[in-house]
Amino acid sequence: MKENLLVDLSKQFAVDVVNLCTEVKEHRKSNILLNQLLRSGTSIGANVHEANYAASKADFINKFQIALKECYETDYWLGLFKDTHMITEDEHKDMFAKCSKLRKLLISSITTAKGNN
Repeated sequence: MKENLLVDLSKQFAVDVVNLCTEVKEHRKSNILLNQLLRSGTSIGANVHEANYAASKADFINKFQIALKECYETDYWLGLFKDTHMITEDEHKDMFAKCSKLRKLLISSITTAKGNN
């Protein structure tokens, strides 16, 4: 059940990241930093999706762990964007909350999967 929620939330988060980056790009902000946020923010959903087709339990856990690492990286880029005024405080707060929710679900899912040996 959680995995389906993760798939849905991580895909929506990726859409939100793409939309945010498109908006920031329209204001002629740094493409290099935008690419970093795009890569990490969309990688979360890609890895969650890929985990559903894992070849083994270890592969499943590994994909979720990669997605979790991408969440932490995305947090970093969002904070940098806020601190450099590339995004507003409200935009950061919204995206950070969504990313945090994904992170908590991933941690819970990883813990559960590791415990089911």
